[in-house]
Amino acid sequence: MCLFCKIVNKEIPANIIAENDDFLAFHDINPKAPVHILAIPKCHVDSFIEVTAETMAGMTTFMQEVAKTVKIDKSGYRVITNIGENGGQEVKHLHFHILGGTKLAWGHFSDSDPKNNL
Repeated sequence: MCLFCKIVNKEIPANIIAENDDFLAFHDINPKAPVHILAIPKCHVDSFIEVTAETMAGMTTFMQEVAKTVKIDKSGYRVITNIGENGGQEVKHLHFHILGGTKLAWGHFSDSDPKNNL
């Protein structure tokens, strides 16, 4: 069972922000912004490449509600998902990073030379 499935099953504690029958949102343990929430489906999906349109429709509404709950809906925020090893996915359970609470920079892209990525 993956780490996030254990959180869903309450086998591992998490600082939960929002929850419904299908989705769960909790604080990231290694935040990259003043607000850094992870939103996940409760059913296991390895990554974005495997998610259904139906799950994404529910996930979209859920993430919008989370942004309102943590009061970043008006100031702005970023939603990111990493897919596979080259995309930086560390936990093989679909999850979205919701980051906000400050003006976000593009950090790791700001000094990269696109020629190095070809």
